[in-house]
Amino acid sequence: MTSGTNGHPSAAWGGDGRFVLAIDLGTSGLKVGLLSLSGHVVYRECIPLQTRFLEGGGAVQDAEHWWGIVADVTRQAIASRVVPAESIVAVGVTGQWGSTVPVDETGRPVGDCIMWMDTRGGPHVQRRVGGFLQGYGPLALAMWIRKTAGIPSTSGADPIGHMLHLDHDQPDIAQRARWYLEPVDYLSMRFTGVAAASHASMTAAWLTDNRDCGRLAYDDALVRKAGVDPAKLAPLVATGSVIGTVRPDVAAELGIPASAQVFTGLPDLHSAGIGAGTVLDYEPHLAVSTTSWISCPVPYKKTDVFHQIATVPGLRADRYIIADNQDSAGQCLRWLRDNVLASSNGVATHDEIPWDALTGLAAQAPAGANGVIFTPWLNGERSPIDDPNARGGFHNLSLGTSRPHLIRAVLEGVAQNTRWLHRTVERFTGRRLDHLRIIGGGAQADLWCQIMADVLDRTIERVDEPLHANLRGMALFVALSLEAIRLEDVRTLVPVHRTFEPNPANRAIYDAQHLEFTRLYDAQKGMFARMKHN
Repeated sequence: MTSGTNGHPSAAWGGDGRFVLAIDLGTSGLKVGLLSLSGHVVYRECIPLQTRFLEGGGAVQDAEHWWGIVADVTRQAIASRVVPAESIVAVGVTGQWGSTVPVDETGRPVGDCIMWMDTRGGPHVQRRVGGFLQGYGPLALAMWIRKTAGIPSTSGADPIGHMLHLDHDQPDIAQRARWYLEPVDYLSMRFTGVAAASHASMTAAWLTDNRDCGRLAYDDALVRKAGVDPAKLAPLVATGSVIGTVRPDVAAELGIPASAQVFTGLPDLHSAGIGAGTVLDYEPHLAVSTTSWISCPVPYKKTDVFHQIATVPGLRADRYIIADNQDSAGQCLRWLRDNVLASSNGVATHDEIPWDALTGLAAQAPAGANGVIFTPWLNGERSPIDDPNARGGFHNLSLGTSRPHLIRAVLEGVAQNTRWLHRTVERFTGRRLDHLRIIGGGAQADLWCQIMADVLDRTIERVDEPLHANLRGMALFVALSLEAIRLEDVRTLVPVHRTFEPNPANRAIYDAQHLEFTRLYDAQKGMFARMKHN
């Protein structure tokens, strides 16, 4: 998808005529865009991605394929002449985090990217940090929480688990690997040839002492306890700094200036906050994408280990950002469309069921979906309950239940799970978090935004082009790093498209539904453990 205008680009899209090549690497899609330093998208393209699921908890993607997409779409963007190639002054990469790409000394992958949901390294992590206290050894838990606010997951679904899995179970790949990189750092290295990471990009590895985010070094004690090879950890540089310029051969291949500066990669959590315009303390945003989260910047380091909420290094060395995650949000609706509603007999496919048709059907059902409740834990859950065994389900079905009821129940179930998280985050911050700016693919649906407002009993503000918030966030991050804008300018640069106020008529329905929603987990968690499966 492209957009353009006649005349000088800066006149149409604001800014000073300088543009950013921004990449947003999601789990289910890779976006490439050209944006002004004021955050206006002038070209964008999204290419779907597929995750391969392997026996034993494996989940991988082809990192070389990512680079092929970036190269192809960038060439298309330059060929469109929507902006002059010479006006591209910077490159920035954001995207999914907690995944691991093994690469050689040139930055080429020597194996698949091990995705954030891959649990094959779980047994190795358990031997390093496992114990009887919430699944952890007391000493390991105390050391990690004190220094980082988090701890490697005993499920193996984070970089420590991935690295240990490679070292112990795939020694051929481990032997060829010079670096173990986060996806955003991998793509940045493909542009520059330089291996580099930041406190932000390495958040999920839990290997830095986050009490002092200005200290650009891994913590020796944490690295030793984790059992990973420190020589394979990319050197740390300051968040928002320049890694290098684009390699001449890459510049020639893509048609962009070799003088373009490549900035440190950002997790999608951080770019989402910028792209939502929520960069000052306690300004909240809600993301409804493949997964979901609620976050805001805070001035302190803190952990709620029982609900998997922690503060992680933010955009500045003296600030943090709340990290939490609900593993299934938008992908619940995709699952319903592709696995339940779509025909598998060759007569119909999911391509014949547009998203707006699904939400249109859901609008035919009343609030509360005639008592049908959907629990969205299709891939386990992290926040506010940490249970990889949890599984989703429809509850309270009757002979009168129809497709509109099922679809609406999915939208409401994700919203109820979000309400559960929201009230936990409010306790974490000690204050009311209202006027949540919403982003992500789920934010495109008016009905879902209104359901979120009604279920949370909070005002929901949908920003302009919510699907591209991370691209916008990455461009504004570059602008901040270049001192083209100030942090205080960001909120005004992100327009609100529509505001959704809670409907008081639905308050009693959703309050009663929420009580039953949380009781369903309490009633079923024993069954989840007994019927443990991937």
